[in-house]
Amino acid sequence: MIRFLDVHKSYRVDGREIPALQPFNLDIQDGEVFGIIGHSGAGKSTLIRLINLLEQPSGGRILIGDTEMTALDEAALRAQRRRIGMIFQHFNLLASQTVADNVAFPLRLAGERDTAKIRTRVGELLARVGLTEHAGKYPSQLSGGQKQRVGIARALANRPEILLCDEATSALDPQTTASVLDLLASINRELKLTIVLITHEMDVVRRICDRVAVLDAGRIVESGTVADVFLHPRHATTRRFVNEALPEEAAGAQTPLVQVGGRKLRLTFRGATTLSPVLSRVMRESGVDFNLLAGRIDRIKDLPYGQLTLALEGANTDAALAALREAGIEIEELP
Repeated sequence: MIRFLDVHKSYRVDGREIPALQPFNLDIQDGEVFGIIGHSGAGKSTLIRLINLLEQPSGGRILIGDTEMTALDEAALRAQRRRIGMIFQHFNLLASQTVADNVAFPLRLAGERDTAKIRTRVGELLARVGLTEHAGKYPSQLSGGQKQRVGIARALANRPEILLCDEATSALDPQTTASVLDLLASINRELKLTIVLITHEMDVVRRICDRVAVLDAGRIVESGTVADVFLHPRHATTRRFVNEALPEEAAGAQTPLVQVGGRKLRLTFRGATTLSPVLSRVMRESGVDFNLLAGRIDRIKDLPYGQLTLALEGANTDAALAALREAGIEIEELP
């Protein structure tokens, strides 16, 4: 759906070129939820705004489907932008317009003049985001979560194929964030939209995204499926994000394991093995004792996962590990 080919971006400040994004290549697949995570100043907002050319790249090519966005004239670019909806961090609603008028605004901008069609489409969108009874209210009368739902409805008005989310949940409390993410997940699932979401929170990525790219100082330092990146982070920046999402495990990781006897391992379970008693069965059959040092069972989007840190003791440790690997469990030796 979206391809970046040798794209880079710099800003000219006081006569000097300041790089915001180093040259990169990236593919975002049709129908997936793709996360871009990075700390402030990493280049996240610049990257997402390159997709609809709110920011022009300094070099490289950007394609949506078979259309090269960077080769379009102004009229063609305006037409292509109707395929792309955008949700903003601070809502950007028109304060003097009602909820219904805010949602109708992009329809009117696109040239729709049939009042009945606009009213029908606005009603459909407000029903989808759960705000039908708030159609006549003004933004000042809404909570933060309700304002963001209006922003989502507005972004969907022209039936886009791509939805860009620029820190769409960072201004919301945790409970409201969860409800907005659930709404975005249902939109992705039911409307088959491609969603590109930027955030500085790994927990947001874990809840909704299929794949993720990690940005650090304008470079993509790691990318892959959320399960691979979250469970086995390779880059220091990614590990920091994972530790922020799992503070209790980060604190536990500071406890030295040298005091514990046996062979120290981290086991990673994915999918059905997470919910099956494979560990106890293998240890019982092999006669190996284990000491559970740390553990977590949770979900990455729809995928159950577990990670356990163990110390094993017994003569048949190698046989036990071979049986665990055969069952699909990933094993990492710890010092």
